[in-house]
Amino acid sequence: MSRAIGVMDSGVGGLTVAKEIIYQLPNEQIIYLGDTARCPYGPRPEEEVRRFTWEMAEFLYRQDIKMLVIACNTATAAALEEIRTAFDIPVIGVISPGARSAIKYTKNNHVGILGTAGTIKSAAYEKVLCSLKESIQTYPKACPKFVPLVESGEHNSSFAKRIVAETLSDMRNHPIDTLILGCTHYPLLQPLIEQYMGPSVKVISSGDETAREVSAILSYRGELNARHERQKHLYYTTGSPVIFGQVAREWMNDDSLVVESVKLP
Repeated sequence: MSRAIGVMDSGVGGLTVAKEIIYQLPNEQIIYLGDTARCPYGPRPEEEVRRFTWEMAEFLYRQDIKMLVIACNTATAAALEEIRTAFDIPVIGVISPGARSAIKYTKNNHVGILGTAGTIKSAAYEKVLCSLKESIQTYPKACPKFVPLVESGEHNSSFAKRIVAETLSDMRNHPIDTLILGCTHYPLLQPLIEQYMGPSVKVISSGDETAREVSAILSYRGELNARHERQKHLYYTTGSPVIFGQVAREWMNDDSLVVESVKLP
């Protein structure tokens, strides 16, 4: 089917998931929406996050998409189930795929979780991890400075290196062998996080596993696009298309990438 896959996030972070979907499913078109004007979602009340998530979901649904990926952990925790129930297309989040990936990699059953305040407060990862494997021990950590760092485009700076070290100083005291990047913004900081945590800790994001789930669901439904053609992906932001575009072009490795500005209710 030639209809697109919708991917939404509170900002640029969901591009880490979109990039993996494009890599694994090159025939598919992506329509991406980042709510950068209201980012970050992590510190916001759950009801506000739910409302913003619905507004993004409805915008993408109106684009006649065949599947929706909520590529934001905070939004996934707040509204995935109710949107999944309301829409007549598949809707997936990033928490379950990330948790499954952690179970696959951990050898000592000690798993760290980095996330926004909202995601950590929801204990969404802990619930999924423990449902998959009761013996898992979790070590959650809210990282409120990470999302603004990425949204500002400073994720490669010496300042970012210092913030990562300050934020994760206590995480190195835990016996973890696996660390979940429980926010889709965090993979842009992954090289710094891996450097700080050291080679004994496997740092994972949900992008790869989420893309596999997208592929499996569309294949089962017979909705994969079989036409081999270069796709023109669409990118929308509620904030500055200039700032969004700078980060997006670098991360997606596409100098021709164009970003349009949209206004949500």
